[in-house]
Amino acid sequence: MNEKKPLIVLVAGPYRSGTDGDPAKIRRNLQRLERSAFGVYHAGHIPLIGEWVALPLAAQAGSSEVGDAISEQYLYPVAGRLLARCDAVLRIEGASKGADEDVRIARERGLPVYFSLQDVPAAGVNV
Repeated sequence: MNEKKPLIVLVAGPYRSGTDGDPAKIRRNLQRLERSAFGVYHAGHIPLIGEWVALPLAAQAGSSEVGDAISEQYLYPVAGRLLARCDAVLRIEGASKGADEDVRIARERGLPVYFSLQDVPAAGVNV
C-alpha cells in the first residue's frame, strides 16, 4: 500500500484586494478561492481558506463588516496560525499582501508553495 497521505493545503489569494470594499467583488474573490479549494479536495487533500475560520471568529467578536478594526484582529493572525498546521500553500493569481505574506511564512517554514492547481501532487485517496 503506497498511498500518499493527504496534505492540509492553505489556499491563499485575493480576498479584499482590488475590491474597494465592494461586497460583490469580495464575494467573487471568495468564490475564486473556493473553486481552487474544490480542486485541492479533488486532488485528495484537505483545503483550508483563512477566511473560512477568521470571518466567523471576527463576527463572534463583534465585527460588523469586513475590514473593520475587529475583523483586522482576526484575518491575518488566523492565517498565521493555520500555517503552523498546514503542509503546503496554493497561491492563486491576483495581487494580495496577505497571500504574499502567507507565501513568505510558508517558505520560511520550509513548506511547499504551489502556484497552479496542476502543480499540487495528487494524494492516493478516493474523493
